[in-house]
Amino acid sequence: MDSWRAALVPALAGHGPEPRIHDTATGQLVPAAGGRIATIYACGITPYDATHIGHAATFVSWDLLIRAWRDAGHDVRYVQNVTDVDDPLLARADRDREDWRELAAREIGRYRLDMTALRVLPPDRLAGAVEALPVIEWFAGQLADRGALYELEGDQYFARSADAAFGAMPRLDPGTMVELFAERGGDPGRPGKKDPLDPLVWLAARPGEPHWPSPFGPGRPGWHVECAAIATEHLGTRFDVQAGGSDLIFPHHEMSASHARVVYGGSGPDGPAFARRYLHAGMIRLDGEKMSKSLGNLVFVSALLAQGADPMAVRLALLAGHYRADRDWAAADLAAAEGRLARWRAAVTRAGAALAAGGAMARPGAAPIPPGAAAGAERVLAAVRERMASDLDTPGALAAVDQWAAETVGAAALPPGSADGAALVRDTVDALLGIAL
Repeated sequence: MDSWRAALVPALAGHGPEPRIHDTATGQLVPAAGGRIATIYACGITPYDATHIGHAATFVSWDLLIRAWRDAGHDVRYVQNVTDVDDPLLARADRDREDWRELAAREIGRYRLDMTALRVLPPDRLAGAVEALPVIEWFAGQLADRGALYELEGDQYFARSADAAFGAMPRLDPGTMVELFAERGGDPGRPGKKDPLDPLVWLAARPGEPHWPSPFGPGRPGWHVECAAIATEHLGTRFDVQAGGSDLIFPHHEMSASHARVVYGGSGPDGPAFARRYLHAGMIRLDGEKMSKSLGNLVFVSALLAQGADPMAVRLALLAGHYRADRDWAAADLAAAEGRLARWRAAVTRAGAALAAGGAMARPGAAPIPPGAAAGAERVLAAVRERMASDLDTPGALAAVDQWAAETVGAAALPPGSADGAALVRDTVDALLGIAL
């Protein structure tokens, strides 16, 4: 399916340091990429309600990694899925008496608009589950060929016993895994299953629900096999980063990886099949309470923008907290971001005005920029690069820009060349943080 149009990203001189991220599987800070081409698969939306502020925080986080990778000199291959047929989507369509395909198309369209407004760089491939059915069916067939599936009342289940490494990534005890599986869409209590943690791979057709033909009979795929198939189809059997919210650590990411290990083998020169690293974003609460559809407390990006919020202020509010931290969203956070954005823009405007007061000497072909004017901006570039390469430390990066803005606005006078320094800060903030000033 179509992605969205990418924002223009300014080119910065030189290269930033190699980005290092906190790998969920090891708990260590490690290089995110394993080679010149950096690869990432991010779990996308189920389009029955898009895009709430929790979604936005997650996708902005991966956008930061992609920007840091590119600044470090990597070519990036980014794939994201859209689960455009699943139980929550069908339930919402049934509730509203709407065709599930029309609901999905509308919410995917809204998601594209929200990502464009927030200047999130698009994936190279945005893959819907429906369009990927041939790939998913082939992948499920490979699981069957390896004896990893069994049938239960027409449904096909993956036997987790087929993967000796099952549970290695989240490092959870069996009881906790069963509890989380039940909370997050699994069916550990279904009679007849060989193991409570065995996940569904192919759901046999139910009355009134969409279904497609397959060697298993008419039906539709499970969620975990969808991502395993799409990720490996477009990124290969081993790729750099699997990304998603922390609620996907288990069962979703572990089960997708388990499927891939069975199909493609448990180990190789770069480790097991599937992802080399696992990157997870924290959850967003609303005024201290978990944000969820059932509680009716979702904050939608489109609603904030319709109320007049500057999308750059929304993005800046998300950057104020570290991506891995569970955090709150409150009206005060957006107000604080609006104030910060205004201060940054005021600093750029004031420094730009220095061009008319002697900054002509900073134009191409003229005398060099005085050291004082250039040094401050270069320090901002170096600091933001260093902070972003250290597990996407946005609070630290924002503090560096805050200091420059305060010094620029508060100075009694600005030296010639300040306009070019402001241009460098503006490009730094744009290229690495995705904030257009």
